[in-house]
Amino acid sequence: MRPIRLPEPPSGLMGMPEIFEGGVNVIRRAVVIGNGSAGSENQSLGLVRALGLSDKYSIHRVTRPRGGINEWLRWLPVSVHKVLDNLIRQLFGNSRLVMSLQGRKLVPFPVQNGAHVGLSSILEADAKKIASIARETFEKEGPLLIVASGRDTISVASSIKRLAPESVFVIQIQHPRSRLDRFDLVVTPRHDYYALTANGQQEIPRILRWCITPKEPPGRNVVLSMGALHQADSAALRIAATAWHDELAPLPKPLLIVNIGGPTNSELVIEVQTIIPLLVLEVKLGLLDFFHFVGPSIVLYWGWKGNCKYGSDLATQLVGSLQNVLASCGSVRISFSRRTPKKVSDIILQELSKHPKIYIWDGEDPNPHMGHLAWADAFVITADSISMLSEACSTGKPVYVIGGECCKWKFSVFHKTLRERGVIRPFTGLEDISDSWSYPPLNDAAEAAARTVSFVAAMSTSSFLPLNCKGHSDVQIVMEQSL
Repeated sequence: MRPIRLPEPPSGLMGMPEIFEGGVNVIRRAVVIGNGSAGSENQSLGLVRALGLSDKYSIHRVTRPRGGINEWLRWLPVSVHKVLDNLIRQLFGNSRLVMSLQGRKLVPFPVQNGAHVGLSSILEADAKKIASIARETFEKEGPLLIVASGRDTISVASSIKRLAPESVFVIQIQHPRSRLDRFDLVVTPRHDYYALTANGQQEIPRILRWCITPKEPPGRNVVLSMGALHQADSAALRIAATAWHDELAPLPKPLLIVNIGGPTNSELVIEVQTIIPLLVLEVKLGLLDFFHFVGPSIVLYWGWKGNCKYGSDLATQLVGSLQNVLASCGSVRISFSRRTPKKVSDIILQELSKHPKIYIWDGEDPNPHMGHLAWADAFVITADSISMLSEACSTGKPVYVIGGECCKWKFSVFHKTLRERGVIRPFTGLEDISDSWSYPPLNDAAEAAARTVSFVAAMSTSSFLPLNCKGHSDVQIVMEQSL
């Protein structure tokens, strides 16, 4: 049996960074603002882990009304969505109409908090309560780190910063699309700025170019990552290697892991200035607090199909390519994601489930994903998932991508960057899986953590101040020409 290979721990962030260890104005606790999406929360938790706060955080989630007409209202800001939901219930009560319009309500996800930081009893992400506790405990506990990811968390995270500017340090992961000065730090992939490039402009209909965000290159409080942040660091993979040893160690090598996602939609993000109907709603429905921090504009989201568009054709291609490389594989393990279309999984199951070398995870047993990352000798991943690719590329092991030709927009830029760095290769079915190759692993979470430490260190030299205070003009990150 060949020994498994795990990425080495980053040299600069062993244990807890010095800036987080002691003193009055240093960070010893964190709050993760989540939206219930595993992909978004995984990014926040990955950064918290990289900062050495993995046992000193709590999770608080933003929830939306769900079901019925609420599924059509998800493009609205969460504050507006909740107001409309309450208005419907107040006007119609518990009538049959309101039941059909609302559907079932979203039940908060179970919370798995870290060590107690004074906030573990708050399940809902309440900006006023979190800000109040941050102010009240600042003298004793120091500033509170807020890490948020995902569109629905933007208003909560920015509200906390507005309500307790000198008691919190707020990091927003994924581009918030407008007014980045609401946050101390924004961590976002380079490809989120693809709309500003010449190629990106050509792909946007001319009539819509004036309103596409982001509109400006990254400023001094923006950290650009290669891919998505995640929790699959060296320590987590070593734990997973031990936990999955009995199941995965005996498998014949090389072990090929196949992760199958699903087609994704493009998202058009438009910032609309001065919308008269919503300004009227502000008066009638009490949206003053919402518009206080958003200003005379609102960010709207529309989606259309086709960012990574594929179906049974890609499944058939994958089956053929896997059958071609089976001779060079000891074992193959296949996993589907929640986005995998049934027609895709059905083809895979029908064609490959009975092969003695192949195991297909049924989604019922414990999720082997972390074990797969630890024990794999090589990966085949569909091109649609930036998260799955980012995790696999953090191992330094061979990563083959299938379906890249089906992707457009920022996905194609992400793939191109990885190919140019020698991190991924296209999966053609002609590969010898036993022929291993390697590259410097991606380490976005550690790099973002290092940047966070430098920002906090600069701020803590005198007192804990908002990032946009004077004296920090030297901290600037410019958009790379590779965009």
